[in-house]
Amino acid sequence: MGTAVSIELAADRPDDELRSLIADVCGWLHEVDARFSTYREDSEVSRMGRGELTSTDCHPDLRHVLGACADLWRATDGYFDAYAGGVLDPSGYVKGWAVEEASRRLAAAGCHTHYIGAGGDIRARGDRVWRIGVRHPWDETKVAWKLAVTDAAVATSGTYERGGHVINPRTGKPAHVLRSVTVVGPDLTLADAYATAALAMDGEGLRYLEKLATDGYESAAVTSDGRAFTSAGLPVAS
Repeated sequence: MGTAVSIELAADRPDDELRSLIADVCGWLHEVDARFSTYREDSEVSRMGRGELTSTDCHPDLRHVLGACADLWRATDGYFDAYAGGVLDPSGYVKGWAVEEASRRLAAAGCHTHYIGAGGDIRARGDRVWRIGVRHPWDETKVAWKLAVTDAAVATSGTYERGGHVINPRTGKPAHVLRSVTVVGPDLTLADAYATAALAMDGEGLRYLEKLATDGYESAAVTSDGRAFTSAGLPVAS
């Protein structure tokens, strides 16, 4: 997945059981990386991109991701586009989905209170309050917002680390109007995809984010000229 992952388990269980749970999460994330990485020549995504693998022959997880990306393409009027750069790159869906699935597996194993963070995508599960800082888009030593969430997902997509890696499919050029987009809601898979889609929309992204609140997804954004916006229900810590 090309990023550092942090895991916190808040469970009163023996150390060996906790280590086993973390090992299972790491094993799952490595499996995802091996299958979906666009940097690995032997991944299924790379092989499909070169025409060496068809959707019929690929792993069911890849078929699921391709179907979900197609659904999001239709739901976002084409702005969430796994082919926006000209080749298959489902990264805007995969990271959030992989972390959400890891969280589901921990919960299924009886570890209901936990935190998983992976490169701006966070799943904080359980009935406790998790305080999360959203990185300042120009100064990595500062936070733009401090959030207080309970059993929620926080996804941030921006241009401050990887540059113009999100393509506006209308222009065919890197999106540049929004420097940082954060979406908070019940499911990290969708929160991550919505953040990526809003970033790709450039100037239309703020109106799109405003509409997401009706579906339970709050948001914050910073434009490239330094203006900040939040939805009315963003769970800012007091």
